Parts: sequence; structure tokens; C-alpha cells
Amino acid sequence: MDDIAALSDIAVRYEVGLHVDACLGGFLIPFMEDAGFPLPPFDFRLPGVTAISIDTHKYGYTYKGSSVVLYRSVEMFYHQITSTTEWPGGIYASPTLAGSRPGANIAVTWAAMMSFGRDGYVSATREVIRGARYLIAGLEKIEGVEVMGSPVISCVAWTSKIFNIYNMSSDLTKKGWNLAVLQFPAGIHIALTRRHMSPGVIDQLLSDIRESAAVQMLNPGAAASGAAAMYGMAAQIPDRSIVGDISKEFWRLYYSTKNNGESS
Repeated sequence: MDDIAALSDIAVRYEVGLHVDACLGGFLIPFMEDAGFPLPPFDFRLPGVTAISIDTHKYGYTYKGSSVVLYRSVEMFYHQITSTTEWPGGIYASPTLAGSRPGANIAVTWAAMMSFGRDGYVSATREVIRGARYLIAGLEKIEGVEVMGSPVISCVAWTSKIFNIYNMSSDLTKKGWNLAVLQFPAGIHIALTRRHMSPGVIDQLLSDIRESAAVQMLNPGAAASGAAAMYGMAAQIPDRSIVGDISKEFWRLYYSTKNNGESS
């Protein structure tokens, strides 16, 4: 977690706004103190924080497509509103750049939040953070594996200074895990949720990581192959625009309506 207090001081000193991107953990960090895991201030208690974004579809446990932005003042909210007064169709004002929005998603989000309630979110937070601490403690005992940074919430990443971590990623994929890979530096990452708190899930993950690490330690210089080779190659390309162009080409082909052999 970033040092929001220090950033707040800088924002105040230079009289600039400070937006806190809490989209991932926004429904964890407000409840961590009540769950037994206190954190330093990160919100409007700090004078420099002027806006906070939170995704309800993550740890708010509702459907995708819903999110929240909070402002310190009404004056800031005014800058979000789109207002057109000279349109031939009449006066038009919208709280966002977009016009029509699905009301069902907003209603479902509200229902989910009312169903969970504050006590429900505190309980869910306690469950997830305990699981994350348990995973971290287990990773620290595995030879060749190193926890990245000092995770305090639900996201845990690990790497290796001995073997190619992307080879471990390939191993874990074959074992049925769907984990994210990182670059700069290379690593493996998981955002733990309540689903991972089911009995035996984290123990199984640790067991599979331990088994993969033991295999990798037997031949730490093994060349990467498959997806592991692709990630390693992409990370080494100095001109990042090339990687961006390849990504765009992937999506162009993905959406292409042409048959094989036809020019796009």
C-alpha cells in the first residue's frame, strides 16, 4: 500500500489534488481496523486527499460494471457533470460523460451492499486478510521463492532470484491455477477472495508452489518454453511500442469478421 499520508502532505504543500485509486481494495481497507488489521489513514481524514475511486464489483461483491467515485467537496463533483444547454433536443445534463446507463446494475449493487451490511463486510475482510497472511507465511518458508514487497491487504506476489518464475507460472497453470504474471520485475500474483478461503484451497496452492519450486531448483537455469517464454521475451523488448502494436493486432484479428485467408 502506498504511503498516502506522505502523498497528502505533498499535495497540500503544492496545492494540488490527490486522487486515491482504491478500486481494488476499496471495500477492504475501510473495514480492516474493525477486522483487527489497522492501517494508516488513506482517505479524507488526510487533508490532501481530494478524490477516491472504489470498484463495488470487486470486494463489494456485486456485478461487474459498477464503481464509485467520491469527492471531498461538492465543488469538485460539479466538474464531473456534463451539461449541454444549447442542444436542439432541449437542456441535457448527465453526471458522467456517458448518457444512458443501465439502472439494473445500480439496483443490484445497492441490494448487495444492503445484504452484506457493515458487519458482513467486516467479516469478509477479516476472512480474506487472514488468508492472505497465511499464504505469505507459507511462501516465506519455500526455498527459492521470495515474497515481493510487503503486502498488507489481499494481493500477494512472489518471485525467485534463483530460477525463472515464469516456468513456475506454467507449472501452476497445468495444475489448474489461473494466476496473473507480472513484469518489471517478473513475478506471479494473486488477488485473494472469499472463494480462496474455502477449506484447503490455500494449503493446496502452497503445496503446488512448493512442489514446483522443488522441480525448478533441480535445474534453475532451464530455458523457458510456451507461455513462460512469451512473457520473458515480451519483457525484454526495449521498444515497448512494439509490444503495444502486437497487442493491438491481437484485438484487431480477434474482432475481424473475415474468414481465414481473406484480407482484413
